Amino acid sequence: MMLSFDPDKVSVPTGNYIDGQSCQTRGETLAIKRPSDGQVYAELNEAQAGDVDRAVQVAHRAARESGWATCSPRERGRVLRRWASLIEQDAHQLGQLEALGSTRPIADVINHEIPFTAEAIRFYAECADKYSGDLFPTQSSSLGMLLTEPFGVIGAITPWNFPLSMASWKCGPALAAGNAVVLKPSELTPFSTVRMAELAVQAGLPAGILNIVQGRGEVAGSALVRHPLVRKVSFTGSTQTGAQIMSDAAQFGMKPVTLELGGKSPQVVFDDAGDIDELAARILRGFTANGGQACVAGTRLIVQRGIADALTEKLIALCRTFRPGLTWDENTRYAPMIDARQGNKVAAVVAAAKAAGAEVLVGGERFADTGDGWFWQPTLLTGMAADNPAIQTEIFGPVLTIQRFDEEEEALRMAAHDTYGLCAGVHTLNLPRALRAVRQLAAGTDWVNRYGRSGDFIIPTGGFLGSGIGKDLGRQAFQACQQQKSVLIDF
Repeated sequence: MMLSFDPDKVSVPTGNYIDGQSCQTRGETLAIKRPSDGQVYAELNEAQAGDVDRAVQVAHRAARESGWATCSPRERGRVLRRWASLIEQDAHQLGQLEALGSTRPIADVINHEIPFTAEAIRFYAECADKYSGDLFPTQSSSLGMLLTEPFGVIGAITPWNFPLSMASWKCGPALAAGNAVVLKPSELTPFSTVRMAELAVQAGLPAGILNIVQGRGEVAGSALVRHPLVRKVSFTGSTQTGAQIMSDAAQFGMKPVTLELGGKSPQVVFDDAGDIDELAARILRGFTANGGQACVAGTRLIVQRGIADALTEKLIALCRTFRPGLTWDENTRYAPMIDARQGNKVAAVVAAAKAAGAEVLVGGERFADTGDGWFWQPTLLTGMAADNPAIQTEIFGPVLTIQRFDEEEEALRMAAHDTYGLCAGVHTLNLPRALRAVRQLAAGTDWVNRYGRSGDFIIPTGGFLGSGIGKDLGRQAFQACQQQKSVLIDF
């Protein structure tokens, strides 16, 4: 099947989706651009506080009156499984919306993003009746119980880098646990999530249980977090925004939060890491996937001196093979920056790194002849002190710093970061060394001899320090969408 498509022929849905209906709002009109060429392809009316209030009120009423929270958990599971199947069946339309407005090339969306999204929802469909309360041993004349209940309305805020899969991470566990959801996608990538919500209603989800509000974080996002009927918030995005959300959640209702935030993840490579070609390809994927626009990107290479030169040479050669391409072209494999602002941020950090002594081994600049699309060349930097901006700053672009070490203890000291603790990679065929490393690394997710998640949704993900609080994926995400009630009954 041919995957390429004409971007001018894609019909986009209305931005806001409340109570099972598309609707317009009267907020500021936002121009939505295609990352591949920087062209405006749609306009979006931002949801104001009153629009967010309506969406939350609708969700609150639906949570109480629709029967979603009180129906059989297996019935919720059946609806979610139908939703997952409809997502797969709608791959043509859904995939084009995702590729048109995001940084994800159409081949990646069809072959990876949509199957991953559907499987995440199926995983949580199975959780619906698998995890519940508990009975406690008490005196013989009493019965001690732990009951689990949905929160009611959960506010979810998703980022622009993986719109579909991030929506599944938020909605899957929340809906499976019996909650209603009001979701605000990024204003940069608003439309594929709306199509997901439409498919959920087609699958049998009661109208009002899943609502989409659009707009910027400081407008629609803030109104959602602060709403008194929103009982829990789940957010993926920057550490700075996460701190504000945590503060607002504390001040406006004392509500729990799940936060997956920024990262500056190390990849520690020992000289016994195995085949150099396989290793180089693994490191490359870790910092170039989605144009480096991933919070888990492994952007700090810390490599033992014995293989540093050989690995660096391999990486330089691989970096030179990348070519920019339009996301609606089935042959494209390399993602653009989401917009000029992000591209300029990458350029500024690289310039600051060079000014502070970094040497550019390859890349270091924007691809030429890409019009108003922003494509940054895969970039390797070396010769930096530990306080160099490229080592300390989350760049969110395809930029890898290279540092060398001699001894294991030195490598683990270099891997530590004062702000971030999201992910870490360890590459060695020495199992005791690998286990020592993962126990010492202050990172919420650690990969050994790989870099990146698998389709095993049972494994949770989440960060330490400024990289977040709580877990996405796994049963932990499902259980975090339930509140627990202790009960003690005397006979």
